[in-house]
Amino acid sequence: MPFIGTQPEVGGYSVLDALTASATASYTLQLNSANFVPSSANQLLVSLNGVIQKPGSSFTVSGSTLTFSSTLASSDSIDFILAMGEPLLVGTPSDGTVDANKLATNAVSTAKIASSAVTDAKIASGVSATKLTTGTLPAAQVPAGTTLQTVHSSPSTSFGGTTGSVVKVLEVSLTTKAANSHFLISTNIPVGSLSTEANNDGHDISLAIGYKLASAADSAYVDVGGNSNYNRQNFTGTAIGAGGAFYQTDVPFNPNRTDSHSGAYDVMEHGTSKIKTDASVAAGTAIKYAVYSHSQEDYYINRPRQGASNGGSMFLTVSEIKA
Repeated sequence: MPFIGTQPEVGGYSVLDALTASATASYTLQLNSANFVPSSANQLLVSLNGVIQKPGSSFTVSGSTLTFSSTLASSDSIDFILAMGEPLLVGTPSDGTVDANKLATNAVSTAKIASSAVTDAKIASGVSATKLTTGTLPAAQVPAGTTLQTVHSSPSTSFGGTTGSVVKVLEVSLTTKAANSHFLISTNIPVGSLSTEANNDGHDISLAIGYKLASAADSAYVDVGGNSNYNRQNFTGTAIGAGGAFYQTDVPFNPNRTDSHSGAYDVMEHGTSKIKTDASVAAGTAIKYAVYSHSQEDYYINRPRQGASNGGSMFLTVSEIKA
């Protein structure tokens, strides 16, 4: 039928299933044999005996039940019932017709964004650091030279003996965060004066840094930053070997004092820093670093000769640096 005014582009106009009048005022509204619930009586255009009925006075609606203001008779005729403007029947928008102005503020919630839908291309460059409040950046996303992790050991343990011995003084473990990283190793080892002899020639002592895979035996420890000229000890039981020490002495320091303690409280600290750049390991590899001492005769590590109660301050620190 013709339409006066602007033709609607979308809308819900449905003629409900026919009703047969009987000796009752109430009837069940149906559309295609299914109960129909209008939003209000004003949504219905009802014709009874050729006369349009007024919503609210001539009839009311409750759920899917339409009730006339008076009981009908079988001789009455319910001509038609037209449901107009059914809610949410907006139709399908044409491509490119829904712009930002059509979206309500905060209308797009997290639940409406599919997982993995926001790609790198959708993220603006220059994300503020304040947005990175949780989690850890992958090692691949940081520049070379960045410290990825640091492990540190500084126990109060001390070692002492009167016979030549190889001792693992310190050890740290770490799991690499990147492939083929560099490692900065720093250590400090206090060594007590070894004897009261005027010449300590028989009291050689050497210190070395070792490296190995965590899964390997201690015999696999190889030297890090050893000096080939420091070859008086070979660190038996490891693969460090002669020339692997970072410190050695042929005649250890001796105060040779005449006081009552004879230098028994004297301690000399031996420290160094080394950089290892040839560790060819994958990310996620468990590795270990250690400090070993090898003494010719007596030795006092992290303590003076006087006794273990006067401990030192030895430490081993290893930092993984992205290559």
